Amino acid sequence: MVSPRTAAAIDRVHAATEREGVLSISGIRKEFPGVLALDDVQLRIRPGTVHALMGENGAGKSTLMKIIAGVYQPDAGEIRLRGQVVALKSPLDALEQGISMIHQELALMNWMTVAENIWIRREPKNRFGLIDHNKMAQMTADLFDRLNIRLDPRAQVSELTVAQKQMVEIAKAVSHNSDVLIMDEPTSALTEREVDHLFAIIRDLRSRGIGIVYITHKMNELFEIADEFTVFRDGKYVGTHNASDVTRDDIIRMMVGREITNMFPKVDCPIGETILEVRNLTLPGVFHDVSFSLRRGEILGLAGLVGSKRSNVAEALFGVTPVESGQILIDGQEVAIRTPAQAMAHGMAFLTEDRKETGCFLTLDCLENIQSALITRSHVKNGFVQQAEVTRLAEDMAKTLRVKTPNLQETVENLSGGNQQKLLIARWLLTKPRILILDEPTRGIDVGAKSEIHRLITELAAQGVAVLMISSELPEVLGMSDRIMVMHEGHVSGFLDRAEADQVKIMSLAAK
Repeated sequence: MVSPRTAAAIDRVHAATEREGVLSISGIRKEFPGVLALDDVQLRIRPGTVHALMGENGAGKSTLMKIIAGVYQPDAGEIRLRGQVVALKSPLDALEQGISMIHQELALMNWMTVAENIWIRREPKNRFGLIDHNKMAQMTADLFDRLNIRLDPRAQVSELTVAQKQMVEIAKAVSHNSDVLIMDEPTSALTEREVDHLFAIIRDLRSRGIGIVYITHKMNELFEIADEFTVFRDGKYVGTHNASDVTRDDIIRMMVGREITNMFPKVDCPIGETILEVRNLTLPGVFHDVSFSLRRGEILGLAGLVGSKRSNVAEALFGVTPVESGQILIDGQEVAIRTPAQAMAHGMAFLTEDRKETGCFLTLDCLENIQSALITRSHVKNGFVQQAEVTRLAEDMAKTLRVKTPNLQETVENLSGGNQQKLLIARWLLTKPRILILDEPTRGIDVGAKSEIHRLITELAAQGVAVLMISSELPEVLGMSDRIMVMHEGHVSGFLDRAEADQVKIMSLAAK
């Protein structure tokens, strides 16, 4: 039986939670060497609501979430959880106090199973004190049933797609039964069908009284799932509003402080002769008989659901995973591409979809990341790199893409995910490719930078560059492509011209 004193204390906590929110922060400041990441920001999360946190890359969103999750400690300010002032000294401390976070950059251990990743440090033990793997697999299966996730608990994480890893991260966070759940770009690797699945999970969690912080750059998601939103700009608090009280344009103005007049600045470019032809490209067990052509000045959009093997085809073209049969022709001549170096020698560039695992060198600085594909014989004289010229080119491209960093000597892992993506784009644009393969080029990129990257892609096409663009965002595919190729479970299910394409036709081909 609860004593009157304990009952009164519980009532006070409940009253504070209703008044101040399940999570309330004020006056938070955080500075890194050369960068004021957060300056007197505030945020209040009410129980049973989805609160979207909006802002351009480098606005401070992820920094604040890492403070709430115990990864960073603030230089100033106050955090209240359920009305009580707390000091969150580590991620484990935050978890134990009821705060879970799904990070933008996935942090699963690839050499372990799905179940082992979810229950790490909480593994069930048998009577001998050893991990009970059967029980752990059953606990995972029960959790997946609740979330309607179709994955094998015993599968090794390294075998999963990026989207499947994202669902494991979501399940892991939900398994802690926290009062506050932070989702940092949770749909960046998901198709529309999987986004619908995630939203069903979020609505269920919201109905259970959980306060959800939701970081996204996708405006359509804000209006579909969020109850409230808060905007940060350049590390400062701009404002908080009910999602029902504003329009998409209102939010963009708050985020960027300017108008974004054309998200998809596609113009009709002269399309020349065929530069790349792929005939019956096959990698057994992955994709088969993939055939298509790509012309100079053309943007060929590649769409499909997760599991369609779009990225595997891109990796094969660039020599990351050589195929077993089929032909690749460049300028009408068959070529052998079994390594990325061979692909680059033929004028190819490839932006990978996973910037953390296969894109950025996180422990190196920005300059080293940008110049890693640029240092070729054209920038080497008498055995020495012409570093001044390379640095100038890298600095110019970083400015063009508005990469937010104190300087190019900053370590890449200190940058936001969106700015890391910009560095990868800068790296490949500087190689001046003839054939540019872009796998999710605007993933994790803010609305202003997306427009700039779309403009750059269009300009490259106008200069005669042939672009193969993979994207899970159908508006991007429709807005930027001259033609669209759709894949389903490892084969090409159809092509659509720009004039005839719409979301229904793409999804019909993708789900064949």
